[in-house]
Amino acid sequence: MMQPTPRIHTREDHPDFVDLDWVIPITEWTTDRLVEMPTGIHRHAVVFVAYQDGIYAIKELPTKFATHEFDVLRAMEGRSRHTAIAVGHVQRAWLDPHDEWSGAVITRYVDHAFTYRSLITGGGFGTRRDALLDALAGLLVELHLQGMFWGDCSLSNSLYRWDASSIDAIMIDAETSRIYDMLTSGQRREDLEIMTLNLAGEMADIAAQHGISLDDADMDLGDEITTRYHRLWKELTTSLIVTAGDHYRIRQRINRLHDLGFAVEDIDLIPVDDGMNVKIRVRVGGRQYHSERLREITGIDISENQARVILSDLAYQEAKFGGASGTGKDIAAMKWRSNILEPLILEIVRLIPEADPYQAYCDYLGFRLATATERGEDVPNAEAFTAWIELGFPGLMETPTAT
Repeated sequence: MMQPTPRIHTREDHPDFVDLDWVIPITEWTTDRLVEMPTGIHRHAVVFVAYQDGIYAIKELPTKFATHEFDVLRAMEGRSRHTAIAVGHVQRAWLDPHDEWSGAVITRYVDHAFTYRSLITGGGFGTRRDALLDALAGLLVELHLQGMFWGDCSLSNSLYRWDASSIDAIMIDAETSRIYDMLTSGQRREDLEIMTLNLAGEMADIAAQHGISLDDADMDLGDEITTRYHRLWKELTTSLIVTAGDHYRIRQRINRLHDLGFAVEDIDLIPVDDGMNVKIRVRVGGRQYHSERLREITGIDISENQARVILSDLAYQEAKFGGASGTGKDIAAMKWRSNILEPLILEIVRLIPEADPYQAYCDYLGFRLATATERGEDVPNAEAFTAWIELGFPGLMETPTAT
């Protein structure tokens, strides 16, 4: 009897995965490529495999859903940096397409990620609660602005990573998601209601595991995220009317959106009041303004708040050594990259190989600032970095381990 052959669709610059034993369910695999990685609770089987190019998550589910999830995640690339990267999907054509293991979707694992359970302390999120709320609210706003209805937002369906002093949330499960040109207010409200219900269930489970009564559980998590969501949505989508002499407020509006991390794609200036005033309507893109700027300057591709912190270091170097001219700033940027950023990143990789080097660099910059503030004067990079090493990397945000 001829051995069944799977249909594997993969993208360029990733493994072809043909060496995996697709003839049997992934839960029965014994390959040496299997690795343990932090992940949330899933309704479908999930395994992780390591290749030279990196680590990949493989989720097994009926063929239709696997193809759908791949297509949705693929469509979100370029729109958001906060969704999992779709790499491929698999069809076991000899099975009934409704069978649980008839298909699989393959995504790139999020480097230096951890699960929400790694942040749990005593049945709640402690000092990291606000950062987690902001991360999930910002993620939902970004996805909705890009026309994505998630359909199953939960703590488990996201992974998290340090983003300077904040937390970055990345959507990793798009099985129930749909993409539209624009979401209606009703669709956004439904997504928020699903999120609130899911989070209440997850917090109830956590309370039960820690022996906490429901009265003391953090059951308001979803409602508080919804409040933050509406505040941010209003900030990003409300039109502004300015008088003819106050056009500087247009730049203020754009700068405010950039400060929130969102790129501005289009600006509509609409005359109102017989041309005496102008309505500013801005189309906002993904939460990637600073990360895109840093990538243009250095080629480094990192998360938004890390990029914001590192760009502030560049601005400091430009102000100190670059002069006011464009040429002077360009030269300062090149010197900063070759003499400061790259050597320190290489040294961090050597000293702390398990850490996210750019997060560690942000942590170092925080230490340098604190030292300078305490002294009341600038601290040279070499001196500050040596002190940071000798003191055991104070402030270093290590990737949490699951509890």
